[in-house]
Amino acid sequence: MNKRIVLARPAGSSPVPDDFRLEEAAIPSPGPGQVLIRVDHVSLDPYIASTLRGRHMSGGVPVGGVIPGEAVGTVIESRGDGLAVGDRVICRAGWQQFTVADIAPAAVAQGPLSLAAQKITLPDGVSYTSLLGVLGMPGLTAWAGTVKMLKPIPGDTFVVSAATGPVGATAGQLAKRMGARVVGIAGGPEKCAFAVETLGFDACIDHRDADWVANLAAACPDSIDCYYDGVGGRILEGVLGQLAVGARIVLVGMMEQYKAPAPLPGPNLVPIIKFRATVEGLVVYDHWADLPNFRRRVAPLVRDGQVIVREERVAGLEAAPDALIRLMDGGNFGKMVLDL
Repeated sequence: MNKRIVLARPAGSSPVPDDFRLEEAAIPSPGPGQVLIRVDHVSLDPYIASTLRGRHMSGGVPVGGVIPGEAVGTVIESRGDGLAVGDRVICRAGWQQFTVADIAPAAVAQGPLSLAAQKITLPDGVSYTSLLGVLGMPGLTAWAGTVKMLKPIPGDTFVVSAATGPVGATAGQLAKRMGARVVGIAGGPEKCAFAVETLGFDACIDHRDADWVANLAAACPDSIDCYYDGVGGRILEGVLGQLAVGARIVLVGMMEQYKAPAPLPGPNLVPIIKFRATVEGLVVYDHWADLPNFRRRVAPLVRDGQVIVREERVAGLEAAPDALIRLMDGGNFGKMVLDL
């Protein structure tokens, strides 16, 4: 039987355990040109909560539908060319033990919402779970915002929120490699220590500290040239007043707003005018064609330990709902991966 977790009822502003239901169904059979995949690892990401409410650009989840998510799995039956039994693949399997998928060409970038399975070859020593984090959608989001949009130069002060998550950690390390001085913002002393001692950031500010805005100012004496933001809300507000003239800002997410039942009051935008700042929104789907090139460039850095992303592993399908709820509350430490 195929265990899977589905949406039990229309979701509210924040996911709760009663939104999910564990059920069993028959293991699907692949048709011509398809494969049957055993799901080994599933990515848990903030956007999932938005899909449950029908507010994500990728679409919503109907009641009774399998909770979505990128996954790494193993082919256990093949009825087409291009994938063989035993091949490791990436696909949008969601929260279930088995799935059927079409076969995608190995060297061609698939659409971001493609349900096809694709074989990915990684350098020795690079975990396949990296395809769900640093070498997957989070890593591409970091790369697009940092390398293609913010383009930090030596001497720039680069500030990144959610600094120890898969997006923020990757963005900060890429900016550091480009010569910037990198300051992270994270929640708690343990995360801040990790950002400095392991990721190599120049400083990290604990936003749970009552004086965090003053601490950020002290860590950025020459003001902020680049800001990579995945949080919004009060964090964005605190950064805006410390921009350098001509600062660049990329917005990739609004974690502080995802659980709100109604739109939150916006930050004071006067500093954007005062400092002649440029603000751009980033939708990773717009950069999906860059994914193969991004992986070729960054995978060797991951292999050699030059780009690091911490993973938090969660065991068992039944643990997925509580893990997602904890993720949305900021209780994770690193990229959250569900092991089946």
